[in-house]
Amino acid sequence: MEIDKETKREIIMDHYSNPKNKYRTDDPDYIKVNTNNSSCIDNLDIYLKIKDNVIEDIVFDGEACAISISSTSIMITNLIGKTIEEANNYITNFENMLNEQPYDKDILQEAICYEDIYKQSNRKHCASLPYRGIKEAISKYLKSQ
Repeated sequence: MEIDKETKREIIMDHYSNPKNKYRTDDPDYIKVNTNNSSCIDNLDIYLKIKDNVIEDIVFDGEACAISISSTSIMITNLIGKTIEEANNYITNFENMLNEQPYDKDILQEAICYEDIYKQSNRKHCASLPYRGIKEAISKYLKSQ
């Protein structure tokens, strides 16, 4: 998937203005983790629901910049319905993209809008924030099995 700079900006702003699954839940079937960037306002609670090793749902709440919010929304869109193995593959490809390592663009779908973010190291931290949280939540799930 190749997209131009303007389309990348539109994807980011659409997911920032209209984030998917942005709300808080007290449902005990969800694993809650908090993830934040100590150098800015980014502070998100991520709630993950897994059943039989399949991600059934992800929701989030909190305050963060446009990059963190949009990255969370895109991540959620791409991970719901995936097995843990598929989710880990997606996360690895996303992290590889941010770190200028080989990655599969097709797996990332809209997340490819962050492919140039490595040029701004502080923004790389913002884009990776929800991924750090979801990895922690998956780890908690696996430990509970």
